[in-house]
Amino acid sequence: MKNNIEIPTSYLKNPIHFLALGFGSGLMPKAPGTFGTVAAIPVFLLISQLDLWLFITITAIISIIGIYICSYTSNALGVHDHSGIVIDEIAGYLITMIAVPAEWVWILAGFILFRVFDILKPWPISWIDKNVHGGFGIMFDDVVAGLLALSCLHLLMFYFS
Repeated sequence: MKNNIEIPTSYLKNPIHFLALGFGSGLMPKAPGTFGTVAAIPVFLLISQLDLWLFITITAIISIIGIYICSYTSNALGVHDHSGIVIDEIAGYLITMIAVPAEWVWILAGFILFRVFDILKPWPISWIDKNVHGGFGIMFDDVVAGLLALSCLHLLMFYFS
């Protein structure tokens, strides 16, 4: 369950909060997770030009460092998994886009698939969301959503490209 206390814009001055809040996208009053995923698209476009191993390495680093970033900002806010913390959406979208061409049809398909898994939270995502806590829990359900979306996206690419 997401907690939605208001986050002061002054949090953006702290680089860790700035990253946790998805460069400010998490401050959107409606659908901050969706806006956080939108903020991931330029990151994807930037690193999609790199070799696959480097793309995966950067994605893994964001996912691992995201655990600390989520924990830090969550503790500062005094709530677990505030909806404004969206670095987990950024990591999940990047996972979704592993080995995916930087073409708008696949960028949009990956966006939709990731958001569907992140919002609907089918098992095991729902179980993780309810039972795994702290920064790891905040990140891990989106990592799994990203992996499931990645699988579906690669199936789509196999059949439609």
